[in-house]
Amino acid sequence: MSRNDKNVPAPAGGWLEGDQQRAWLAYIRVQLRLAYEMNRQLLADSGMSLPDYDVLTALSVAEGGRMQITVLAAQIGWERSRVSHHVRRMSARGLVTCDLSATDRRVTEVTLTAHGRQAQEEAARGHVDLVRRLFFEGLPADLVGPLSEALESVYANIIKQGTLPPPIDWHPAEVPDRELRDTSR
Repeated sequence: MSRNDKNVPAPAGGWLEGDQQRAWLAYIRVQLRLAYEMNRQLLADSGMSLPDYDVLTALSVAEGGRMQITVLAAQIGWERSRVSHHVRRMSARGLVTCDLSATDRRVTEVTLTAHGRQAQEEAARGHVDLVRRLFFEGLPADLVGPLSEALESVYANIIKQGTLPPPIDWHPAEVPDRELRDTSR
């Protein structure tokens, strides 16, 4: 469905135009290409996929290297069923274990194994180098702060209006710095 098709009604707010369309298309291009490059680098260097790395990274910073599947799903922005299937495959490779919670037998917990922690730590070096080279070397230093602020605002809106529950460690900023500056005049 294209806006060139005269029989297709426009969205309620109209089509994206000008700077909104430019920003959205730039984001999509960056997001898709960066995910491709990160996945390729991780597979080549460590035999690990980007989804594997996402799961291992989330678990590596969790208390005890353990999370309930529903909490892990919210943390990495996946549906619970996708996490369940993926961690089952990771478990077969010895990267994680999946067991019923000791405190609530209705809940499945995913735990990072020593092998999974080592694999994540080894993969992190090349991953960070790639992110620095592809993302930050292409971004002028004076735009890092404004980009961070913009992405945090978009993320907060996604959490507010989206369908997945927020990650348990997500706490929106009380008052962004720019609001403090604007009201102090």
